[in-house]
Amino acid sequence: MNQENFGKFIKEIRKKNNLTQKELAEKYNVTYQAVSKWENGKNMPDMALIKQMSEDFNVSLEEMFEGKIKKKSNHKKIFIISLFIVLIIIIIILIVLLQREDSNFSFKTLTSACGDFNISGNIAYNDQKSSIYITDIEYCGEENNEEYEEIECTLYEKENDVAKEISSSVYNEKAVTLEEYLQTVTLTVLDYQKMCKEYADNSLYLTIDATDKDGKTTTYNVPLSFEQSCSHALN
Repeated sequence: MNQENFGKFIKEIRKKNNLTQKELAEKYNVTYQAVSKWENGKNMPDMALIKQMSEDFNVSLEEMFEGKIKKKSNHKKIFIISLFIVLIIIIIILIVLLQREDSNFSFKTLTSACGDFNISGNIAYNDQKSSIYITDIEYCGEENNEEYEEIECTLYEKENDVAKEISSSVYNEKAVTLEEYLQTVTLTVLDYQKMCKEYADNSLYLTIDATDKDGKTTTYNVPLSFEQSCSHALN
């Protein structure tokens, strides 16, 4: 062990921890002259003090005896960075694949077949599945300022006289008019396992159930139609 290098190492550790010679001396119950001698390579602390300094300053005994801090292994850091890069690449690939898949979708507009409601929506479809989006429902019937305690809007598909619920929205926070409620409604059905051409005319419809404070429920059935027929879609 090189005593001079050891002294320089003690001095470096002290300064890194913002300690004066006096403060380091007080920490280990020695005189500041003793610390000065350590740092000048003229003397060394006993083994018990060296072990204590090793623990206190988080350096190994080997590093103290050699008078230099060894570089820590970066294997773990390199592994984490590599894993992060791989995850980013996988995410990019998935995004590209999804974009390619989405680019194969066609769209048709959904409208209401009922005079009391104006509905805007669309159906996105390919040769395997479809997605339905209804984003704007406007009541345009007779003036109705009644406030309802609960309103439920449900999207159904009717096939062979059997109605299947495929999406629903319920509101019961505070009394609102039908018009106010419908301004907030959005119905979304993703990855519905049915192609556009499999929908029969008027097979999709909305049911709107509005219940007033007396428990009376008014029901509106609103058939939906395609702006262009799906009967010849994606043959």
